[in-house]
Amino acid sequence: AIDEQQFVLHFQPQLDAEDRVIGGEALLRWQHPTRGLVGPNDFIRVAEETGLIIPIGQWVLETVCRQIAAWSTRPELAQLSLALNVSARQFHNANFIFHVISALEDTGAAPQRLKLELTESLLLDDVEDVIAKMNMLKELDTGFSLDDFGTGYSSLSYLKCLPLDQLKIDRSFVRDVLTDANDASIARTVVVLAQNLGLSVIAEGVETEGQRDFLIGNGCQAFQGYLFSRPLPLADFEAYVSARSSQS
Repeated sequence: AIDEQQFVLHFQPQLDAEDRVIGGEALLRWQHPTRGLVGPNDFIRVAEETGLIIPIGQWVLETVCRQIAAWSTRPELAQLSLALNVSARQFHNANFIFHVISALEDTGAAPQRLKLELTESLLLDDVEDVIAKMNMLKELDTGFSLDDFGTGYSSLSYLKCLPLDQLKIDRSFVRDVLTDANDASIARTVVVLAQNLGLSVIAEGVETEGQRDFLIGNGCQAFQGYLFSRPLPLADFEAYVSARSSQS
C-alpha cells in the first residue's frame, strides 16, 4: 500500500455551536485494489507492530500540511484547522520533530492550522520527553488535542503540565449521554475541567440533536459526528464547507 500509494485521506467536518465549519479531522483509508476502501481498524495495528506506522504517519502529516497550504488561497477554506492522529510510536520516534518541521517548511502550511491529536496511551512512556517535544512544537505555533480523553490512564498532574489546546470527549461517553447518568457526569466534568484549564473542548461521535443540545447546554462548543457528516473524500468535504458557508 505504501509503495503503490494506495492510502487516501477522508475528512470529517468539525463544527461550532452555530453550525459553522471550523475545521476537520483527517482520517486514513486504504484504497485496496480488490477489497475497496479499507478502514484503519483493519490495518493500523499491523502498521504499529511492524513499524510501518512511521512512514505512513509521515505521509499523512505531509499530505495534511499540503492541504492546509492549498486552502490558504481559498477564502472559504483558509481559516480551517486540520487535525491528524499521531500514534505513540510515531511521536516517540527520534525524528518526529524534524518530520513536522520539514512538512511545514516544505509545504508552506500555517502551523496554527495544524492540530496534532495525541492519545492518553502516549503519556504512559516518558511523559517528560512528551512534554519537551510538545513544547518544541508549540514554539512553532502548532496545536494539540488530547483524543479519547477519559478512556485511558491520564493523570491530572500530567494534564496541567501538557501544553494542550483542546480536550476531546470520547464517543463512548457521548453515545449514552442522554440515558446514562455516569456518562452525562463525565461529559460535564470534561467540559468544566477544560474550561478551568483554559482549553477548548470538542465532542466526537455526535449523532443526534439531543446529544448536541445536551453538550451545548453544558458548555461544549465544538462537535463532530454523523449528525453533521460522515468522513468525506476531499472534494466532497470542500463542497460541504462551501455549502455551509453559503447558508450562513
